[in-house]
Amino acid sequence: MNKWLRHNGFSYKKPTGVPHKFNAEQQRAFIETDGKLKQEAGDHEPILFIDGVHPTQGTKRAYGWMRKGQKTTGSRTRLNLMGALNLADISQTVVREYDRIDSYHITEFFIALRETYPVSQKVHIILDGAGYHRSKLVKDWAYVMNIDLHYLPPYSPNLNPIERLWKVMNEQVRNNHYFATTALFRQAIHRFFT
Repeated sequence: MNKWLRHNGFSYKKPTGVPHKFNAEQQRAFIETDGKLKQEAGDHEPILFIDGVHPTQGTKRAYGWMRKGQKTTGSRTRLNLMGALNLADISQTVVREYDRIDSYHITEFFIALRETYPVSQKVHIILDGAGYHRSKLVKDWAYVMNIDLHYLPPYSPNLNPIERLWKVMNEQVRNNHYFATTALFRQAIHRFFT
């Protein structure tokens, strides 16, 4: 059957999803603006892409050959991670865990970013339009912390490179892995980022 399928133009793959509500014109405009921002910021003003992710302890099932009897878990334990990716220097990636992701914890994350980037250095942050990213508290803290916020167009995770980091994290840590305890799960996630 595999031979017939391949011979007739089929391939074994997972289809790529496309956000159904995205606006192509807004995405093009953002890409142009992003290019200008990179030129204006130069080497002295870092540009960070930030986003939250909520990996769960439950095994993320993916296609692959496995030994019979390999365990998976259905645990609903989840971590709440906030991350910042600097494409100019990925060694300066910052990831922190919080009880939840909300406006207050975004401001705490800004403080954590300042452990890597001094307050005297302007930082540009590109992020999605989640309500807690647009709150007055977050905007006020960004101003105080010498951070310029730049929002992605709606339904445009494809424009945020940190989404690819989360994908690699899942592939390396969660896909087809069984974690007997939450502590082992948390340790594996944090080990990935060190």
